Amino acid sequence: MYSYDDRIRAVRPYIKLGKHTAATLCQSGCPTRNALKRGYREYVRYQDLPVAHVRSRPKYSDQQKRMAVEHYMNHGNCFAWTAKALGYPGRGTLKAWVNALHPEVSQCVVSKGRAITHHREVRQAAVIDLCIRRESTRAIAHRVGVSRQTLYQWKNQLPGYEVHGIHDTP
Repeated sequence: MYSYDDRIRAVRPYIKLGKHTAATLCQSGCPTRNALKRGYREYVRYQDLPVAHVRSRPKYSDQQKRMAVEHYMNHGNCFAWTAKALGYPGRGTLKAWVNALHPEVSQCVVSKGRAITHHREVRQAAVIDLCIRRESTRAIAHRVGVSRQTLYQWKNQLPGYEVHGIHDTP
């Protein structure tokens, strides 16, 4: 979102140039015609532009958030399916809600058409097995049900393994 100064610098020339959008866009650097026109409408309505957009109330209630997370947890831990079934929210928003309410549950990993949720303990055990190297990375990944790349991602995400001197040796 652009600052108040950026928006006012776009609206004032628009008025000065007789509401010619093409000339104003070239001069002011405003991103789109619609943004320019929306800024002009706000300027006419309020005789100035609002300093910042302030949402009067949250978009989703706490009950809606809890209901969405509960649906996610009880129906296969799939972000896309929950968003489609409920009609809200987007995947990123739902992911943030799940991480806030249930930090112990990791992301859903889809493997061969089925959803698998790996808890933190399972991920830690797999990373420890990876670092100890008693079996191959492929065998560990197959046993846990993820790809080798996922194992290395888990290793990079879990804190402490690079600090304690556990190194990845071939």
